Amino acid sequence: MIKRCFDFTFVLIGLILLFPIFLIIIILIKFDSPGPVFFVQSRVGKNNKDFNIYKFRTMRIQSDSKGLLTLGNHDSRITKAGYILRRYKIDEFPQLINILKGDMSFVGPRPELRYYVNFYSEDDMRIFQVRPGITGLASLKYRNEVELLEKAEDPEKFFIETIIPDKLKYNKEYIKKRNFFFDLKLIMLTVVKVITK
Repeated sequence: MIKRCFDFTFVLIGLILLFPIFLIIIILIKFDSPGPVFFVQSRVGKNNKDFNIYKFRTMRIQSDSKGLLTLGNHDSRITKAGYILRRYKIDEFPQLINILKGDMSFVGPRPELRYYVNFYSEDDMRIFQVRPGITGLASLKYRNEVELLEKAEDPEKFFIETIIPDKLKYNKEYIKKRNFFFDLKLIMLTVVKVITK
């Protein structure tokens, strides 16, 4: 209850304070490339239920047809504006709407595509006990995920066999440790990482 009250209160404050910045980003995206402002994609959330996640669009339209994984910060599908938005995680801001709706929290396991969830073991499904988050232990560990995938000989195999299991390990650790003050610590660590990148 405390976590949900915190999420709801700060997401309202965040949406109000960030509204002028949202307008600037919207204009930037529209002028940079044709297509919608927002990228909407189905992800798996609490209780193993699908929901639509919102992001600012950082890729050219129909990029999904060329692969689900982003390979490096200079993936040819990423727009000029998208590169900046991704570098500073600004593309994640619309997920405040997901938090407001109750689909997500500020802290928790990052929501994954159903395609990759199908590779989870029965024990891995424990991570769906909690709401997914914008940041978390696994997110902090794999802030350079796109660079790792770019260097991999077989990115898809590397993601499924190496990154996913390791992320799940960190997500299970989060579930064991989670409490309000641990969440605050992870939020502060995330802010520091973004600012100092």
